[in-house]
Amino acid sequence: MSSRSKALQYYIATRLMLAPLMLFTIVSVVFLLLRATPGDPADAILGNRAPEAAKQLLREQLGLDAPLWLQYITYLGRLLQLDLGSSLTSRGLPVWDVIQEHFPATVELAFFGMMVAVIIGVGVGMLSASRQGTIFDVGGRLFGIITYALPLFWMGMVVQLVFSVKLGWFPLGTRFPLDVAPPSNISGLYTLDSILTGNLLQLRTAIYYLVLPCGTLGLLLSGIFERIVRVNLRQTLQSDYVEAARARGIPENKILWNHALKNALIPVITVLGLTFAALLGGAVLTEVTFSWPGLGNRLYQAISLRDYPTVQGIMVFFGAIVVVLSLAIDIVSALIDPRIRY
Repeated sequence: MSSRSKALQYYIATRLMLAPLMLFTIVSVVFLLLRATPGDPADAILGNRAPEAAKQLLREQLGLDAPLWLQYITYLGRLLQLDLGSSLTSRGLPVWDVIQEHFPATVELAFFGMMVAVIIGVGVGMLSASRQGTIFDVGGRLFGIITYALPLFWMGMVVQLVFSVKLGWFPLGTRFPLDVAPPSNISGLYTLDSILTGNLLQLRTAIYYLVLPCGTLGLLLSGIFERIVRVNLRQTLQSDYVEAARARGIPENKILWNHALKNALIPVITVLGLTFAALLGGAVLTEVTFSWPGLGNRLYQAISLRDYPTVQGIMVFFGAIVVVLSLAIDIVSALIDPRIRY
């Protein structure tokens, strides 16, 4: 067995051992922060005018009157059994059911938003890097800075004002019109379910409602990919093997596509995976702004209502996704890039 194979196995084993520790840290921080923030779930559920005796009885039923350490131990015990508890504000609906209902909308939003971000970001980055010192280079830099700096919620409201209110081209929000039957629930992804059932009208409607939120989200994320592609592609175009290819008379377009771009996109793989993982757990602002019925929007509602089990369950679910995807990205990056040291 080569030294690289041994090093790779050690690296993978180390990352596998660290993953549960990262997830445990996320679980503990979420639990403690929820208890540290002001507010009482009993007030959120019963209202401020409810009798104190009724509030105290509810606290006892929910286990909120127990010492903090006991609540923590009880929560960890249930979590080890994959029991996320029941929502306090959804008529006792299990948190797993809440996740199952809302997560597909978040996945669809994140997937198409990421597609827009990669297409725009990589395209602008390539154009900027391949034309150094020109107006395309300056424009690419400005594009990366501006899109990275713009607040997502502000941009979302501007887009709604222009394209929904003023021009009337797209709906203000939501995922599907209320007066039209949604696609059959096969995967929960409206676009995929429309394709599986062969309903082109539903597919067109689903894409129509995706345009504004995905376009806004993807446009603002594209600045990340533009900057990474521009910097790495510029360095690659100045490398020795590219100069050797030029000396052999290979056309510049072939050098860009067949030689430089492949190596320049290696860092994009890592950023792509991490950004997608962050999107799954952090598209809250987009979902709230566009009234998108995803898990991020449901998390926002649960935080507003002090719904401890729902907040904890969704955050643990998001944390697990981020940890698993981060682990997978690290392993894939180590396998495809021999320059990574373990």
